[in-house]
Amino acid sequence: MRQFIVSGHEVPTTPDFSLSDLAGGAGRLDVLCRCVSAAFFLSHAIREDVRTSLVLADEFTVRFEGSELRRLNPDERSTAALIRKALDEREEAIGHMEVETSPGVYLSRRGFEPVLAAAAEEGSVVQLHEDGDPAVAIEPPDDPVFVLSDHRDFAAREVDLLDERAAARVRLGPEAIHANHAITVAHNWLDTEGYTGY
Repeated sequence: MRQFIVSGHEVPTTPDFSLSDLAGGAGRLDVLCRCVSAAFFLSHAIREDVRTSLVLADEFTVRFEGSELRRLNPDERSTAALIRKALDEREEAIGHMEVETSPGVYLSRRGFEPVLAAAAEEGSVVQLHEDGDPAVAIEPPDDPVFVLSDHRDFAAREVDLLDERAAARVRLGPEAIHANHAITVAHNWLDTEGYTGY
């Protein structure tokens, strides 16, 4: 299983946002939607062995489960619509109990800390960061849990939690890249492990 946790710092926690203004009025929800697409889509298939958790303003988490997903399309607007539908049912999410809001999409009232703690019990936490160790110098872990931030840096509390939980802090290349691109490169790092040619 490959997991991705993406912290969205300014995204809405209510469904009252326009699908036509994801980069502005929806607090850069467009970034998180692109991360979902990068995590799951192959050319003509879905990666079923992937779980992606979007932590919304440290208050709610929308979890996408690759083996169960239906109606996920590779465009930001339709992914945002799934997130908005999830938030529309936020009253059904009680405590850490999830509610399934569409096939393979779940909403819970969990912030960054409990999501990270639960994922750390299932795999090796890898913080993706431009100041990390080069990926080429590290053996890819089994069952990795890649943790990324949106267009902003990790908050101080998130940094502290990652210092406690992360098995590695990894950079995927010499240049800083967008979160969704980092997910694509992370997949490639794992997909090509041991490859000497194509």
